[in-house]
Amino acid sequence: MINPNYYPWGYDSDNGPEQWHKNYPIAKGRHQSPIEINNKEVHYDPSLLPWFASYDPGAAKTILNNGKTCRVVFDDSFDRSVLRGGPLPGVYRLRQLHFHWGSSDDHGSEHVVNGVRYAGELHLLHWNPKYSNYLDAVRRTDGIAALAIFLQVGETPKPEMKRILEEINAIKTKGKEAPFPNFDPSILFPKSRDYWTYHGSFTTPPCEECITWIILRDPIIVSSDQMAKLRSLSKNAENEPNLPLVDNWRPTQPRYFRMVSASFL
Repeated sequence: MINPNYYPWGYDSDNGPEQWHKNYPIAKGRHQSPIEINNKEVHYDPSLLPWFASYDPGAAKTILNNGKTCRVVFDDSFDRSVLRGGPLPGVYRLRQLHFHWGSSDDHGSEHVVNGVRYAGELHLLHWNPKYSNYLDAVRRTDGIAALAIFLQVGETPKPEMKRILEEINAIKTKGKEAPFPNFDPSILFPKSRDYWTYHGSFTTPPCEECITWIILRDPIIVSSDQMAKLRSLSKNAENEPNLPLVDNWRPTQPRYFRMVSASFL
């Protein structure tokens, strides 16, 4: 498998999404993400089950700035924090969560719903423990389950986002990492469990096509100040010029022949 650290990539014109396929050819594949979800093309599947997350707050380990996003890492050495149900064939282990955001509040999400781009998008990545480890799972079509939640700027922001944003100052620059104990990410879920699902890929190189996406219909509300906090991160290291980490989203990819199913009418 191609090591994504071997060929540097980013979100600028010289190394951004339009260039990725040169070093990561699967980025031009037929099961790429994100996509636009259009009500006219979605089909309701009454056989889709509800999904369930049971997360152990003790699994949260660290929060870090890798120059591409803000990420929270969880202990995935056993089935302590898992996602199941919905379109999934079994239990999937939580490994990390991270965010995508824009340079202003009117864009930043990766998936687009009926032409609407949200201010941001939260991804919770889980892997299928029927494979021996995470790196093995990303090679399999049923290896990864991603739960996606849109961030919408509004008047009544979700207080639960505070916990993550409080740590931003400790990870201002690329390469910084801070302890992040005792966190249950299910506090970030919206009330409704309604979702769309389709088969796709990672939205970052190498863009492996191994993901069952579960995209929640309802966004969570964040404040403009909270989005600004994410934008205060730097994509450069401490000893380098401060370059704001913004617009870390991939544009939508062709859907081709893929079906997008909805759990709701």
